[in-house]
Amino acid sequence: MKKTNHQWAWPVLVLAAGFEVGWVVGLKYASTPLEWVTTAVAIMISFVLLIWTGRKLAVGTAYAVFVGLGTVGTALVDQFIFAEPMNLATILFMILLLVGVIGLKATAEAKVEEKGAE
Repeated sequence: MKKTNHQWAWPVLVLAAGFEVGWVVGLKYASTPLEWVTTAVAIMISFVLLIWTGRKLAVGTAYAVFVGLGTVGTALVDQFIFAEPMNLATILFMILLLVGVIGLKATAEAKVEEKGAE
C-alpha cells in the first residue's frame, strides 16, 4: 500500500527532531568553522522538514511533537555522550513529556480518521 503524504509526515517530523538535537548540541559545543557550518545546515534541514510537516499535520501538534522529541533527545545526548548528570526528577519529566507527545500523535491521528469518515 502506497503511503500518502500524511503518513510520511510523522517519520519526517521525527527526522526533523533528530536534526534539532544536532543543532542544539552544535550551538553548545561547536568550536571550529566546520562544526558551525554543520550546525547551521542542521538548523536549516530541521526547519525545512518541520515546515513541510506543518503543511501535512496540524501545525500546533507538529511543533509540540518536534520540540518535545528534540528536548528529550538533547537531554539524552547530554547525558550519554557528554556525561551530564541526570536525576530521577529529570527522567520522570522526560517520560511525562514523551507521554504527552504520544498522546498528541494519537489524538491527531484520531482527528484525521474522523475527518476521513465524514
